[in-house]
Amino acid sequence: MKSDFTCGFIGLGLIGGSIARAIRNFYPESRILAFDINPESLKAALTDGVINEALSSIDGRIRSCDYIFLCAPVSENDNHLMEIKKYMSPGCLLTDVGSVKTDIHRHIEKAGLTAQFIGGHPMAGSERTGYINSKALLLENTYYILTPCEEVSQETVRDFREFIASLGAIPLLLSYQEHDYVTAAISHLPHVIAASLVNLIRQSDSKDGTMKLIAAGGFKDITRIASSSPIMWQQICLTNGENISRLLSDYIVSLTEIKKEIDMAGAVPLYQFFDEARLYRDSFIDASSGPIKKSYSIRIDIADEPGALAAIATILALHQINIKNIGITHNREQTDGVLQVEFYEESDIQKAIEILSTKGYTIYPK
Repeated sequence: MKSDFTCGFIGLGLIGGSIARAIRNFYPESRILAFDINPESLKAALTDGVINEALSSIDGRIRSCDYIFLCAPVSENDNHLMEIKKYMSPGCLLTDVGSVKTDIHRHIEKAGLTAQFIGGHPMAGSERTGYINSKALLLENTYYILTPCEEVSQETVRDFREFIASLGAIPLLLSYQEHDYVTAAISHLPHVIAASLVNLIRQSDSKDGTMKLIAAGGFKDITRIASSSPIMWQQICLTNGENISRLLSDYIVSLTEIKKEIDMAGAVPLYQFFDEARLYRDSFIDASSGPIKKSYSIRIDIADEPGALAAIATILALHQINIKNIGITHNREQTDGVLQVEFYEESDIQKAIEILSTKGYTIYPK
């Protein structure tokens, strides 16, 4: 593909900013325009050299775009469609980055833009938001699901797929219906379940908070995603509720079945239940890509004495390893390690293990 194309971004937050940075890295001759309601984001992107022009409104300047990425919140993307349609050229390809695809596809159909739209969902993210936290590497080895409208030519789909792959991501073609069902199963439902487990403990705990105290171990790990944005997950449940509800019904049936085996003390079915889950989970590809952010952490045995935690933090800092979180885990039900250190980057795990091992620490990769 040509290297001097023009891209427009409607919204320049974490995802939009990261895609723009990747395009700038791999296609330095490209021209990038961006509109965002936050002028500071646009100012920073100009200073960084990521974008060439900041737009104060959606206007005729987007006629020059070969691609337009909708990266604003879902409701804002929907509102912008008719304004974008006024100015976008017939040869421009429109795409988005939302985690639910049915809703945007319906709005695209209503706007009469089905011949120019390929839905997109880069399965990447961070607890940190906004352009200031964007980075080109966010897309690296990340599944990027594409949901093209039927009216889009196969040549256009192929070219856009190659474009996404050239940014370091792994493109995967699905229908928008299949996308929403798959993500409901592997992302949306787990968030509902995690939140419901946390609320169950909250409601069942004693007045002195014994459950909450002990939950700092394994329970906290398996419910980590319950700390996600309540507004975001409210909106996901409202826009993908049919799929989530369908899968939730199936999950309730499976819970009822295993409850029956527990009540009947069914030794063989209980073993089979846990063994099948273990075997299937162990067959998963060990990759960071996916709709649920992977936690990069290790556990370390340390002496129970003043300064022990600070010593480890200092060693890692001296080697330029950025620590996301660090703390002592008193519950040892899963591992002998008591100090958990979490990192921002997967590459830091092995580096930290090598450094700390030479200092005599016993490391337990999570």
